[in-house]
Order: sequence, then C-alpha cells, then structure tokens
Amino acid sequence: MKLLSFKYDGKTLFGPKVKKEEAVWDVQKIAAAVGVQNFPASIAEGVAGGMDFVEKIRALCEQARAHEDAETFKYSYEAIEWLAPIPRTPKNILCVGKNYADHASEMGGEGAPEKMMIFTKAHTAIAADEQKLSVHEGVTSQLDYEGELAVVIGKGGRNIPKQMAYDAVFGYTIANDLTARDLQAERKQFFLGKTLDGSCPLGPYIVTKDEIPNPHNLSIVTKVNDEVRQNGNTGSMIIPIDEIIAELSKFVTLEPGDVILTGTPAGVGKAMNPPSYLKAGDTVKVSVEGIGTLVNYFE
Repeated sequence: MKLLSFKYDGKTLFGPKVKKEEAVWDVQKIAAAVGVQNFPASIAEGVAGGMDFVEKIRALCEQARAHEDAETFKYSYEAIEWLAPIPRTPKNILCVGKNYADHASEMGGEGAPEKMMIFTKAHTAIAADEQKLSVHEGVTSQLDYEGELAVVIGKGGRNIPKQMAYDAVFGYTIANDLTARDLQAERKQFFLGKTLDGSCPLGPYIVTKDEIPNPHNLSIVTKVNDEVRQNGNTGSMIIPIDEIIAELSKFVTLEPGDVILTGTPAGVGKAMNPPSYLKAGDTVKVSVEGIGTLVNYFE
C-alpha cells in the first residue's frame, strides 16, 4: 500500500493511493461515514499498529468502493497539496553516514567508518514532494544532494534484536539528505550543515513493508535537471537495515513515526570534477524502485 499525507480544503489528511488512479482516498471521511470510531488522525499516529493499521485502511477502502457516495471519498492529485508522509517525526530524523563504500571513497578521508556513523536532522528540515526549496543563499554556497532510502518505524522499541528488526519497520519512503558542504567542513560536525530548513524532503509515499519484502535490492537514482548523477542499488549498503535498527536501538528508543535515512551511493555534487552544487532553478529527482520519485525545485 502507498500512503500519503496531504492537505485538502484546509485540512491535513492522509490516505492510500487509489488503485489505477492518480487519486487518494480520504480514509478519515470514509471512517466517519461508516461509523468507525477513534480512527487515527495521521499516518504517524497509526503506524504503531503495523499491518493491523494497514488492514483497517484496506477494509475502509473496500467499504468506500461499495458506497453510493464513493466518488466523494477520493480526491485527484491535482486537487491536493502534498505533504511529507510523516510531516513531523517524534524526534530528529536519524541518519546513517558513509553507508555505501563508493560514496565513502568519493568523499575522501579514511573511507567507510569502522562503526556506524550517526547524525541527525531537525524536524524543521522535513519537506514534501513537489515542494519548492531554498538554496539558502547567504548561508551556504555548496548545497548538495544525497538520494536515499528511508525507513519508517512502526512498533519501534529499545534493544531490538537483529532477528526482530523488521518487526519494528512500518514501511519505506524516499529522502534527499540535502547538505551544506561548506558548513559541514567549517563547523567540524554535521548538524548545522545537515539541518537547514527544508533539507530533508520525504515522499511521495510510504510504501508498506509487505510490498517491499527485500529492501536490499532496489535501484536508487538521483537526477539533477534530468542528468543522472547517482545510480546505485540498496544492496550496496555496508550496514544493512536490520543491523542499523539493532544498533541504533541500543542507544535510543525507536518510536512510531521515527524516520531513519540509510545512506547514499556515489555521485554527489561535491565529488564531481569540478564540484557541482545546487543552484536556483535546479530540479532534483530521487527515484527508488518500488516507491516512486521524489521531486523538488530549488529557488
């Protein structure tokens, strides 16, 4: 199932993509029409229910299709404003650095770290598919892209064993880990260079984990103005998702709605000769197999 968050008629809503249509079901409206009480108000509120939450949504959509007012329960993509599927995470977005050997190599230095490298991005960095984003002129002159697969936590927990890690996952989405390289270098730490407002677009959907049984065999492609810059595969991660979850949860409780960025393959702007950073007028598209394409415009 592909789930998205959106605004319609001034309200923040969510629902699944309508099969074979460029439209979304308003599951809250359906729930009210068929008398379902206390239905989650957002994806973030519902993900703790895991696949039970997904099955409830499927049941509501079946009821909607059979309802005499079926057409009033769905909206075309043209009628909605897209939001990030998780518009606000419970804590900072958790990010794994240098998790592809080719990217670690192109960034120079000592290459891939011996232990998992973690940094975070503030929730104010979250942006949506199709959103116009600032290049932050005056703050940075080296804004770079990093296309990534992102994990959305469902049940979560602390000290999660590796063999149970995927039980904690609700689904997957796409992220662009936008990075101010000059700030990252000047400040000798990642946070300010990684967390500028709008520097973590997510979307367009969360795809539930039942539709991606193997998240380590997905193509990941980033284009800048339709030029392919990154062309990798999630199978090249140094630390796989189950190990990431197990290791992270030793130190911090993973909560429903948390988002983990899993690293980026080679091809970032900094590594080009000469380096090529984002500028006003650029369009960046990040595509992950089985999920879709995240698109943002820079101004």
